Amino acid sequence: MTSAAEQRAAAGEGGGRDTRPAAARSGVRRPAPLTATALPGAPAPLGACFGPGPDGTAGTNFALWAAGAEAVTLCLFDDDGRETRVPLTELTQEIWHGFVPGVRPGLRYGYRVAGRWDPWTGARWNPAKLLLDPYARAVDGEFTLPAEVYGHVRDWPEQHVADTVRDDRDSAPFVPKGVVVHDDDDWADDRPPRTPWADSVVYELHVRGFTKRHPGVPEELRGTYAGLAHPAAVEHLVTLGVTAVELLPVHQFAHEDHLLGRGLRNYWGYNSIGYFAPHAAYAAAGPAGSQVGEFKRMVRALHAAGIEVILDVVYNHTAEAGELGPTLSLKGIDNRGYYRLQDDARRYADYTGCGNTLHVVQPQVLRLITDSLRYWVTEMGVDGFRFDLAAALARSAHDVDMLAPFLAVLAQDPVLRRVKLVAEPWDVGPGGYQVGAFPPQWTEWNDRYRDAVRDFWRGALPDLRDLGYRLSGSSDLYDRSGRRPYASVNFVTAHDGFTLRDLVSYERKHNEANGEQGRDGSDDNRSWNCGAEGETDDERIRALRRRQLRNLLSTLLLSTGVPMLVAGDELGRTQRGNNNAYCQDNEVGWLDWSLPAEPGWRALSELTSRLIALRRRHPVLRRRAFFSGQAHSADGLRDLAWFTARGEEMTEADWYAPASALGMYLSGRGIPDRDERGAPVLDDSFLTVLHAGDRPARFVLPGPPWAERYEVVVDTTREDQATAPGTVHRAGTAITVPERAVLLLRVR
Repeated sequence: MTSAAEQRAAAGEGGGRDTRPAAARSGVRRPAPLTATALPGAPAPLGACFGPGPDGTAGTNFALWAAGAEAVTLCLFDDDGRETRVPLTELTQEIWHGFVPGVRPGLRYGYRVAGRWDPWTGARWNPAKLLLDPYARAVDGEFTLPAEVYGHVRDWPEQHVADTVRDDRDSAPFVPKGVVVHDDDDWADDRPPRTPWADSVVYELHVRGFTKRHPGVPEELRGTYAGLAHPAAVEHLVTLGVTAVELLPVHQFAHEDHLLGRGLRNYWGYNSIGYFAPHAAYAAAGPAGSQVGEFKRMVRALHAAGIEVILDVVYNHTAEAGELGPTLSLKGIDNRGYYRLQDDARRYADYTGCGNTLHVVQPQVLRLITDSLRYWVTEMGVDGFRFDLAAALARSAHDVDMLAPFLAVLAQDPVLRRVKLVAEPWDVGPGGYQVGAFPPQWTEWNDRYRDAVRDFWRGALPDLRDLGYRLSGSSDLYDRSGRRPYASVNFVTAHDGFTLRDLVSYERKHNEANGEQGRDGSDDNRSWNCGAEGETDDERIRALRRRQLRNLLSTLLLSTGVPMLVAGDELGRTQRGNNNAYCQDNEVGWLDWSLPAEPGWRALSELTSRLIALRRRHPVLRRRAFFSGQAHSADGLRDLAWFTARGEEMTEADWYAPASALGMYLSGRGIPDRDERGAPVLDDSFLTVLHAGDRPARFVLPGPPWAERYEVVVDTTREDQATAPGTVHRAGTAITVPERAVLLLRVR
């Protein structure tokens, strides 16, 4: 290993500065850590595994993959923070391992890994830095990122070479530690709902933000896994009717240095550092390993209510950022093995916009990810995963490849091929936009659905072609590869961007609270403020906004595909125009549970529940196969038909012409499904009329043979949707559709 002085010389820098701790410079020495001896142990499983040793004595086996390391030292910490070092001398197929008798659950630990310091070749070993076990099941403490946790001298005057100057200060007092965990829960009393994709309604929520202000959740449980498991929280989900919660990241994550410097924190959690550990700050029971059991109890409570748990996971990058980032775990274990590096190995290949990209084609990195996924399914009980920037995981050497090792492994894995897999089908690298390209067992966030629906309701669609595809399941994206309509996760809003209320209240982002001078967040919001920027006392504008919210929610929940709602949109939640609230761990990011007390917002929630219940009752609204446009029943009617405001079927020319109104007829006699006994699935037929114009429109209801009468089931011009409107219209007559409205009519 080379010293800082040698690094300065190699970098061509003169001068000198002693970067050792003040105590070392003054000649004062800290007591040397205690040293113990490990038995040989076993190279599998990776991580810390409590159990009996060779003579029956209880202890813990430790195993760490560190391919290029010269030495690995296990560091054990007692309750007073005193460190005992245990050299791991056994090396089997690049895995360092040893069994330490007497180490029991609850003990904190980390690793020091020695090797060459040669950033020019990607080697960044530094035994002064205590490293988190990538397989740690729990983490005690929080990453605060002082200078000592950087493998290089973070504050080196010449920043362009700072990453080449090794920092020899001990980081152990400043970093969290892994916790030995032992849990023999067999999940015998768990009953996973196993909801088919076609029947799913996904609800994206933040564990902390959903419960932090919930008046029905005890104060000591708010913001925690236990809070989400509380009956008051579960009751809202059940009343709403959603079938799955998609949790923003709950893997242990760290806060970025630039946020901590501004007094902010990473709220969303897309900065993972522990792929097996539930984020400790979300545990009411404390961080010393009890967060594992608390998370499991949350999953059980949701399962008991018929709700699946999908995790938003970030395997594309870690919290260690680029060459100027901290050394917390993988960077110090085997930088070249874990991360994609550029030809100039000092630099990281960054397909994520976060400084680094995990080297997923490396077998041990692929093992880390798949071991983590299997752990969350088999040990923690979750039902699926949404993969952040999934295209980065599908890259081979450089390009996105749908035959990449990551996708191939998941396709054949006996555990993972049975769970729900959702791709965010893009990254920030070349060729990274891959909507519609993922393999058959995957579903995808469909941003083309989002854009088309937003543009239609703000009057910005040039014609109706794109909207027709999105409403009917996006067959242009998914049918040609043999996929089904439920491959499309339809959404109008997500955690990233405006809330639904802000989408109709702001035309510009208002991210000043983030402290980035408006540089963060998208400028392509496709929003319309209805005539005033932000909150207003103008009741005319307020009423229009509420109607637009009803229109957007109705469109989403009446479309073919899998609808995804964002927590709080059904309550009228606002982030005050902030479209990138990733660092707003405060009332901006938390749900406001006082909103349902206002009649307008309570009615919105009731409408959302009604629409979800309609989907549940009517299979024609949640088809498992694409529409063919052909007749499938004796009445000779096609399974899907489109109508102009004149009551005539759409021609090719109509699809290319500007229009603000569209009718979509779904035949309940044309469903190509059979029930479990083999009988055809039959349902009511429906006509959905969408009108985005700013004036009332005359719409002729299609006459026989399509229908004899139509009964109004949903009318978004009505504030109160607690009961069905019930109005009946004769087929073939013209009705007046008010401006900006959705009508759902049942064929009679």
